[in-house]
Amino acid sequence: MSKTEKNQELAAAKAGMDAKTARAYLRDPRLPSERKGDRTWRTRPDAFTKVWDELREQVGTNPGLEAKTLFEELQRKYPGEFADGQLRTLQRRLKQWRATEGPEREVFFAQQHVAGRLGQSDFTHMNPLGITIGGQSFPHMLYHFVLAYSNWEGVSLCYSESFESLSQGLQNALWELGGAPLEHRTDRMSTAVNNTSEEREFTGRYEALMRHYKMTGQKIQAARPNENGDVEQRHHRLKRAVDQALMLRNSRDFASIADYKQFLRSLVARLNAGRRERLRIEMQYLRPLPEGRMESLKRERVRVDSGSLIYVDRNAYSVHSRLIGERVEARIGVETIEVWYAGRKVEELARLRGRGKHRVDYRHIIDWLVRKPGAFENYRYRDELVPTSRFRMAWDALRETAPLKANKTYLEILELAARDGEVRVDEALRGLLETGEMGEGKLNAAAVLARLNEDSVPAPATSVHVAEVSLAGFDELLSNGSEVMQ
Repeated sequence: MSKTEKNQELAAAKAGMDAKTARAYLRDPRLPSERKGDRTWRTRPDAFTKVWDELREQVGTNPGLEAKTLFEELQRKYPGEFADGQLRTLQRRLKQWRATEGPEREVFFAQQHVAGRLGQSDFTHMNPLGITIGGQSFPHMLYHFVLAYSNWEGVSLCYSESFESLSQGLQNALWELGGAPLEHRTDRMSTAVNNTSEEREFTGRYEALMRHYKMTGQKIQAARPNENGDVEQRHHRLKRAVDQALMLRNSRDFASIADYKQFLRSLVARLNAGRRERLRIEMQYLRPLPEGRMESLKRERVRVDSGSLIYVDRNAYSVHSRLIGERVEARIGVETIEVWYAGRKVEELARLRGRGKHRVDYRHIIDWLVRKPGAFENYRYRDELVPTSRFRMAWDALRETAPLKANKTYLEILELAARDGEVRVDEALRGLLETGEMGEGKLNAAAVLARLNEDSVPAPATSVHVAEVSLAGFDELLSNGSEVMQ
């Protein structure tokens, strides 16, 4: 405007500013905010001058220390010298110091993944989601496999970070996928990584698994979970997706483990549906699978002790008494333990979770308990020989009404359960309980056997009387219908 008007005063008047201001803008075209210099003086004394060297030394030694922690320590060390309102000042000072003079920070380099090269896997706990089976809490984990390029993922239910869980979960994912990547990366889990020796990087069983699928094993550095970042990130997103699906389902309870597994399969299939295009590209570079899976079972040779027990993975399991003194082979899977003798599978037991636990089946030892009823009173695993609540009620009733014969009588009833079926004997005990036949001298194996025999007799045919049906009503209905049609 100054170039179109006759003088600066007229141009300034039209721009709505004083002439002196207009001349100042013409001399220096920068904005006022650009012409303002940084303040180099303090408006109040620095409260942290005398302790700054001390603070700097602490942060230099332990870079993870937060300003609030340091400030609370100053307040304890120098009572009355630092007010709560000065915390923000210390936070700004430390932030500036860390950015200009503090220790270097780790740089994370974004990776460009190549199709078909890398798969990552890890275990993740699902307990925080509060899933229950039949109303009972269900502590468990998921083995989680992810392809780094396409983010295709597969999960398998497990209960511990065991090699069996890793082997089964990895093979489930590879066979569902239909191929294997060139490399497989895990964290430093002891099931795969040999942490006790510098000579061998991985355990023998894990190396054999990698050779079977022609993959190269990798491990991350200690305390560097970001190196397994794809699967770590998918942990978070998978659990969030599971949580959302459970909320839509309006229940976190499942009727059975099989129902919960089906829920997971359906959810993961939906998640993978959006990755089809990148997976199609990646499938071209995956290695073909071998002719068959590698056995995931861990094998141990154990001896059956005098109590008809074997000890597998620091838990106790009963087997049939005729195997006492023999060496058997325990084949340990994720959920079951198979017991083999002379090339034949003689037992399949549900695997216990944790350590120091036991599972004793009365059917394995009842023949000898009946011969030695006195051993039952103080038997270490006596509670395992009470299979249902009705058996417990029968045992309590016997101890109350016939304490001297309680052991022998109860074991005879238990022998009937082993011979004729636990469900049938349990139902017979229910009948005796409902009719009040658990009094003194009334509850015994003979009474239970009598009930079983009664239940086995087919019910007599019932004579059914069918009343004669009058057809007059139908005739009247038909005649009324004809009149309406006319």
